[in-house]
Formats: sequence, structure tokens, C-alpha cells
Amino acid sequence: MAGGHIRKHSVSIRGHRTSITLEDAFMDGLRQMAEARGMAVAALIAEIDSAHSAPDSTPANLSSAIRVAVLDWALERRSIN
Repeated sequence: MAGGHIRKHSVSIRGHRTSITLEDAFMDGLRQMAEARGMAVAALIAEIDSAHSAPDSTPANLSSAIRVAVLDWALERRSIN
């Protein structure tokens, strides 16, 4: 399956180092999403982290939250085009 390799990526979120584990396809999607929004990948990850950590959100690990954000973004773009 194309894009199915899983890789660990080190990121810094608000000065805190952490790692995320994403399939290549989701990492590519994350980069595209950041570029489309005119922001750095690290800033986008911090935004996703803040949103998934909110008291009214469903608890999830950061890698899962990123996958959902990328999927939502891709589906939204698809429905616009």
C-alpha cells in the first residue's frame, strides 16, 4: 500500500519535545495542510494538540488526532472541488 510506511517524527510543541508516529501518507497530508494554511507544520501540530486537549473533546493520542484532522481537511477539500 502506497504511503503505508509508519515513521516516528520528533516535533517541538510550545517548547516541549515529543514524537508522533504517522504513516507517510498522513505526514504528507499534514505538510500539505500546513502549506495550504500558510503555517509551519509544528504550528499546525500545536493547534491540533490544543484542539484535541480541550475539555469538551474526545481524548485521543496526538498521532490519532493528527490523522483525524488530516482526513477531515482532505474530505473538506474534496467536497469543495
